Amino acid sequence: MPDFKKLPLDAQLTALLDGETTPEQKHELEQRIATDEGARRLYDKLRHGADFGRRRLEDILKEPVPLALVRSIKSVQPPKAPVAPRTARPAMKLTPSGPQALAAAIILFVIGCGIGYFMGTTPAGLVRGDGSQPVADNTNTKDWLNDVTAYQRLMIRQPRHIVEIPSTQAEEISNWLTSTVGVAFRVPDLANKGWTFQGARVLLGDGRPVGQLVYTSADGDLISICFRKDSQPPDSEDFKETIRDEIGLVTWHNAGTSYVLVGPSAEASLSQIAMEVATAI
Repeated sequence: MPDFKKLPLDAQLTALLDGETTPEQKHELEQRIATDEGARRLYDKLRHGADFGRRRLEDILKEPVPLALVRSIKSVQPPKAPVAPRTARPAMKLTPSGPQALAAAIILFVIGCGIGYFMGTTPAGLVRGDGSQPVADNTNTKDWLNDVTAYQRLMIRQPRHIVEIPSTQAEEISNWLTSTVGVAFRVPDLANKGWTFQGARVLLGDGRPVGQLVYTSADGDLISICFRKDSQPPDSEDFKETIRDEIGLVTWHNAGTSYVLVGPSAEASLSQIAMEVATAI
């Protein structure tokens, strides 16, 4: 095993962060951090970088899977003919030794901390994909879509209570949603797509009122058209499809209003329905 004291300072501090030091090494490093300003600054950068890298990884793992990818996976058919077994090969033992495992862990952690540190030095929410110019944070948009998805799941579980005002009271629906949400709209006719308008309700998305028009199919499926006032830039991506487990969403915006069509993720025509709704609403 390499002499710990001969390792670079950043490797020693990384081992301290990772809990890979002995009590004596830990005490010695803590004393140096307390008395050495340079060591303290390096330790803080590594710690903040590692924390930021972990948060970024958690955010990436929470991102919804693209709807098209899920549908393509579901459409794959299992093999019809049995596959001939392969000839077994002698197993190779690739287990690293203790010193090799420690050295590899230190190297990987240093690399991760470095990436996290350089990412952490850029203000959160201000990084464009190509690195050319900053863009505005999209957190609020995600929050209201989370709320819309939660309401959709609740309505699916309570099919007898899906609307507050039935479709027979069209004038009241128009007056109520327009005055509450602040968005003028028309109720799209989706009968040609197999969806019957059932009525409307108002819900909260990220603490702001959202209008919701509810439709059902002959099979008992349910879709919703939700809309609210927004402040998105004109070049925001339109007709973006995402999937959250059994719920599919298609989002777009127009004239200061955000829209989302919410329905079953297995419904292959959600994108086409959304485009028709965009021209009719």
